[in-house]
Amino acid sequence: MPVAMPADRFVELVGEALDLVPAELAAAMDNVVVLVEPRHPDEPDLLGLYEGVALTERTADYAGELPDRITVYRDAVLDFCEDEEQVVDEVAITVVHEIAHHFGISEEKLHELGWG
Repeated sequence: MPVAMPADRFVELVGEALDLVPAELAAAMDNVVVLVEPRHPDEPDLLGLYEGVALTERTADYAGELPDRITVYRDAVLDFCEDEEQVVDEVAITVVHEIAHHFGISEEKLHELGWG
């Protein structure tokens, strides 16, 4: 059974997870937005997704681009978790995981580091 949580509380948790990002890393994030959506349309169990050009892949030609997107999928996270405490933890893990992709860290490396 999914965890019941108002949408605005979930958005609050995403904001709190972003507040946990060290200031020097947050300052280095460039041209990226963080969004909350109910569920990924093609992969309903996906917890989060980074879409864009990682900082490590940007060249001098990178200009005038729309922001990269980090999306946290509320309903998938709530389905995945058993209680609100686990939701808090999973939101933080998902936010860090997707920010890491923005910095060019691969899925394999994240799993190696325990953020998979």
